[in-house]
Amino acid sequence: MIPILSVVGKSNVGKTTLVEKLLQELKARNYRVATVKHDVHGFNIDIPGKDTWRHGEAGADVVIISSPTKMAMIKKVDKEMTLDEIAGAIEGVDLIMTEGYKRGNKPKIEVFRQGVYDDILCSKEELIALATDVEFYIGVPCYGLDDAKGLVDRIEETLLNKTK
Repeated sequence: MIPILSVVGKSNVGKTTLVEKLLQELKARNYRVATVKHDVHGFNIDIPGKDTWRHGEAGADVVIISSPTKMAMIKKVDKEMTLDEIAGAIEGVDLIMTEGYKRGNKPKIEVFRQGVYDDILCSKEELIALATDVEFYIGVPCYGLDDAKGLVDRIEETLLNKTK
């Protein structure tokens, strides 16, 4: 099974920025990574009027667009898929990294920025690390918000079974 790591935190703490930094460092170390963005509000990636949008509007339950360099699938679902169901459709990667799923049961890195909220969201048992601008003494390693190298070292030792 492909290991899954969730990057979590409140809105506007820098989750997306940290995911970008982690991706760059993981790619520099030759890992293949899939990302899953959890959106509790719903989303639309199709552009009204374009062919794939028209296919969906006409009743297609699954619409796939494919080119020589990428493929996307838009699938109508009756209920939200679990992260494990989504992960089951992913292959050919070393790590699945999510942005969100803070209530999920996967290992997490929580992003905490002083002044955005008062305390961390996760219990220490859920966390492999904190990315933060303040020190916490809860028995979980703390890394600076820009310390992608240190965080990826931690990801390697806890999820990818690689030690230095």
